[in-house]
Amino acid sequence: MSPNLVNIIFGMKVRQARTENGLTLSEFASQCDLSPSYVTEIEKGRKYPRADKIMKIAETLGKEYDDLVSIKLGPSLSYLESTLSSTMLQKFPFGEFGLETGDLVNLLTREPERASALLHAILEMIRRYDVKEEDFLRAALRSYQEIHENYFQDLEDAALAFTADFGKAYNFGTERLVTQEALEQILTEVYGYQLDYKTIEEDERLSSFRSVFVPGRPPRLLVNGRLYPRQIKFLLARELGYQYLQLKERSQTSTPDEVKSFRQLLNDFRGAYFGGALMIPRAAILADLEAFFALETWNPQPLMDMLSGYDVTPEMLFYRFSELIPQHFGIPVHFLRYHQVGNEYKLIKHLNMNQLNLPSGLGLHEHYCRRWLSLRLLREMAERQSVGSTDRFPPPDVHISRFLNSEDRYVAFGFARSLVLSPGVNSSVTVGFRLTPDLDRTVHFVTDPAIPHVIINETCERCPLAPEECLVRAAPPLTLDAEQENAARKSALNRVVAQMRA
Repeated sequence: MSPNLVNIIFGMKVRQARTENGLTLSEFASQCDLSPSYVTEIEKGRKYPRADKIMKIAETLGKEYDDLVSIKLGPSLSYLESTLSSTMLQKFPFGEFGLETGDLVNLLTREPERASALLHAILEMIRRYDVKEEDFLRAALRSYQEIHENYFQDLEDAALAFTADFGKAYNFGTERLVTQEALEQILTEVYGYQLDYKTIEEDERLSSFRSVFVPGRPPRLLVNGRLYPRQIKFLLARELGYQYLQLKERSQTSTPDEVKSFRQLLNDFRGAYFGGALMIPRAAILADLEAFFALETWNPQPLMDMLSGYDVTPEMLFYRFSELIPQHFGIPVHFLRYHQVGNEYKLIKHLNMNQLNLPSGLGLHEHYCRRWLSLRLLREMAERQSVGSTDRFPPPDVHISRFLNSEDRYVAFGFARSLVLSPGVNSSVTVGFRLTPDLDRTVHFVTDPAIPHVIINETCERCPLAPEECLVRAAPPLTLDAEQENAARKSALNRVVAQMRA
């Protein structure tokens, strides 16, 4: 058992016993000849007192010394011990949320037996759904982004400072976007990098990686030469983010083949955010968004112009939208990225700042509603490819959706594209807003009557629409049928019970 966990268990026992004795923190500290601040440190698991102080604490609480220092917990609290010692909890980034493990302990010690049962249930669900540590940490990062509305002023400022430091010497700035040549020169001349565009491309075993970082003197960045120039530019800009922000703990490969810590994920995110802000400067894209939102009717051309003008991929552009729109336009957004392989759809990345009722099929092995724009774009792209189309960036599309049996409506627009490093795999990215009564004051085109309106649901297995009402259903409503059967059974049971009591 780690020393930190020993401290936490001791602090938990002290706090529980103190509250059971009806002592305030100040009263308890006075009777133990300790300062209130030191008692707080003990109860939060930060400090472990000397033996003489423990004896005084035990005497004040009416406890045996050995019971207080024992790391053994009763059977009803055994799951609490196993949870506190789990790697998932130990790696959870409490500090990034303004918390620490001691804060959790304070909550748990109020009702320790109930807390132990709850944590046991949570761990069982994690095991049953095979939630890996990496998934857990990625969910923590996503929550961290969402509570900050995915906007980080320090990273925006860093991108501006970088431009001020290097823009003049390398010919980019407010009037001229950074070029691949400039990024390469700064990496090699300022940070001493060696760039390699052949090794990955020539080794089939490395072909799925976009880049590999090899630390040392000099540091080397291996870039997959099969990528498109706009993708290579982003990798170089992100690499500069690692260096300029002095981010040491990081992934060695892109896409990461191993997640060791939350700090690694956070630094990867910060480097990518910097890279996006450098390639798509805030002032310029905000002006473009204002012009786009001012359109009275839907027109996909401005989005196409932004793609070519900033020389970025749809994901880079839309992810930049997710960073700036909530902060500067006051509109919460959802960002979704799906992949399609054959008839299978997989949610790869998402941010959900407007509390969208995301499909639950990922965890339940159900089929996503095919009417979602993200999936429709993928389906339509697959149909075009089946007749010989090679267009990697078909024009974006839009729709307004309403959840079945709900008044919640959303406007969403997005792109589909084929992936250069994954033959046969298509990807879609969409951004959407909740359709509030005043949204049209900012996004004028949402009132365009030409925008199609569709009814959507979570998954096919939960949808009551008849086959003739939905031509893209992928599975029968098995979950809905089971729920209705269960409801009918309960109704029959209640009826029989009522008759017997009459």
